[in-house]
Amino acid sequence: MRILLWHVHGSWTHSFVQGGHEYLIPGPPEGIGLAGRPWAAREVSLSEVDPDVAVVQRVEELSEVPRGIPVVYLEHNTPKAPAQRHPLADWDGTLVHVTHFNDLMWDCGNTRTVVIEHGVVDPGPLYTGELPRAAAVINEPVRRGRIVGTDLLPRFDPIDVFGMGTEEIGGIGDHDLPSLHRELARRRVYVHTPRWTSLGLSLLEAMHIGMPVVALACTEAVRAVPPGAGVVSTDVEELVRAVRELVADPALAQEMGKRAREHALARYGLEAFLRSWDVVLKEVWVG
Repeated sequence: MRILLWHVHGSWTHSFVQGGHEYLIPGPPEGIGLAGRPWAAREVSLSEVDPDVAVVQRVEELSEVPRGIPVVYLEHNTPKAPAQRHPLADWDGTLVHVTHFNDLMWDCGNTRTVVIEHGVVDPGPLYTGELPRAAAVINEPVRRGRIVGTDLLPRFDPIDVFGMGTEEIGGIGDHDLPSLHRELARRRVYVHTPRWTSLGLSLLEAMHIGMPVVALACTEAVRAVPPGAGVVSTDVEELVRAVRELVADPALAQEMGKRAREHALARYGLEAFLRSWDVVLKEVWVG
């Protein structure tokens, strides 16, 4: 299929374009195009494309899709509150959520909803845990604040925080994906502090790498991190103790990380993700 989609969520798109279709990504001024990503995709102008189906991720993109092209709407985010009505509630199309939690919380009215959980391009079992430190990945921690648990990070010190804008809180800053994976793999344990966000792909990537996980029991994390792969709780002191224990016990950290990787490959592997998307796209295309 020829699939039109905008470059909105880079990590998600990195997985999606592995599917073997022809991917058409609007470039400036209609979008940001590939933005330097080495994807098997083509940067296009909307006036020149003839797609079979469009994957739309923002409401304003709906009006940009060429007339007559079938559309799937992809919702990445949680609502601001459980009673919030989705902008496409009672729409006659198909709306895809990336987590079951998001599907539960959004009020989508009579719109058909489907959950396609994340799939991750496997970076491999890179984990060494050689540095007795925790790691976290958070983009824009100052702007997003309590939502992503920025206020909790000092309690897990020593912790290295990666991501865009982390320099403002003494973090390490942004990295390209391969470099990020290598640096995460050197840290002993991954810490996931968001209170109210959709499931971060960085958490799943850390599990793929083979890192043990210590996470707030919020949104989809309770489903993503199974027993034995880490510690999940709303008791922050319990999580702090867990990080200290894992930092002090490399063998325990490695064993938990092994279980995390096994679970991530089974539930959030790329093959199942792409297969699920193929089913939905074919349904919408054929009608």
